[in-house]
Amino acid sequence: MNAQNGIDPSVPPSGTGCAECDEVGGWWLHLRRCAQCGHIGCCDDSPAKHATAHAKATGHPVIRSFEPGEHWFWNYRTSQMYASGPQLTPPECHPADQPTPGPAGRVPANWADQVV
Repeated sequence: MNAQNGIDPSVPPSGTGCAECDEVGGWWLHLRRCAQCGHIGCCDDSPAKHATAHAKATGHPVIRSFEPGEHWFWNYRTSQMYASGPQLTPPECHPADQPTPGPAGRVPANWADQVV
């Protein structure tokens, strides 16, 4: 697979948390990694849904879970999930000591009321 089909295995992740949430002091439920450019965004159950917003803004169609122990991919163009795919440049997930939801210190006490 290659960048033409939405996956570039050579690109590292953009960081350990959602890039946009980190900029504004937000929080996330789960993290997703753009398989084409490495952008880390928050999932659609998170308040800001930055992973999907990134895919819509850039046209990058494939994400991979950025959660420990999860290796699935999702293709926005086809609405298909894949249990696995090519090995991406490490790290494969956020740090194991980073809580879910996260990050530590920014998750409101009533976070469960704020997710879809």
